[in-house]
Amino acid sequence: MVNIRSLDPSASPLDYYGSELRRLREEAELNQPQLGKILYCTASLIGQIETAKKVPTRRFSEQLDAALMTGGVFSRLVGLVLKSQLPNWFQPYAEMEAKAAYISTYQAQLVYGLLQTPEYARAVLSVDHPDKLDAMVAARMDRQRILEREHPPVLCVVLDEATLRLEIGGPEIMRTQLRHLLGFLNRPWVQIQVLPFTAGQHAGLMGSFNLLRFEDDPDLFYSPSYGGGHMTANPQVIRERSLGYARLQATALSQEDSAALIARVMEERYGHQPGLEVA
Repeated sequence: MVNIRSLDPSASPLDYYGSELRRLREEAELNQPQLGKILYCTASLIGQIETAKKVPTRRFSEQLDAALMTGGVFSRLVGLVLKSQLPNWFQPYAEMEAKAAYISTYQAQLVYGLLQTPEYARAVLSVDHPDKLDAMVAARMDRQRILEREHPPVLCVVLDEATLRLEIGGPEIMRTQLRHLLGFLNRPWVQIQVLPFTAGQHAGLMGSFNLLRFEDDPDLFYSPSYGGGHMTANPQVIRERSLGYARLQATALSQEDSAALIARVMEERYGHQPGLEVA
């Protein structure tokens, strides 16, 4: 039976998306099976999205716009929907991250979200969010779209060596993730360095943190914590952490040596031949 659960469009971006889908589908005089046939998906999927039980993908939204000739309504809406799937405490940071001209990050244990593969992200998020895993993975992948812009932000990343050796999701997922990191070598606006275990004590011992710089707004410092995060534009904090980050970059391996270490760990720990000539 077709699900005709009523929605409050103001309840959430997902509810609004679902109500608009139903309204525009009915205006086009299509039932769920008919629209599903056009989109090459099931009527059940249409029903789940219309009743806010499933989060739409960006590809689905683009196909929907073409099928219903909406002028890009759903392609615009889906960004809000996916952003709403992020934890409430993280959404303000994600909004600022998307506006930043320069992003500098030190990661103590995990690969930075903008550089994660879908499989790696799924393994990470499955620990605390098994009930809404698909939606949260989709939201994390959507964050990465800023790296595909015509003018993407400059991204400087310092990864502790632990991020390479902490096996997230199993060997195959780690092989793919490390290969993905090596794939950024030819992007001039992305710089990836590894802080080796041999560095000893360093400026990142207090944990992961990010620095965001903007063209016209004050710099921001962000540090994650369990179930929350701290963001501030305090000039003294920015000054101290900027200096700390510069020290981390100076202590970390060069980009070339970092790539060599990533490739070596990928081969020795996860049994993969990267096919790269590294020293």
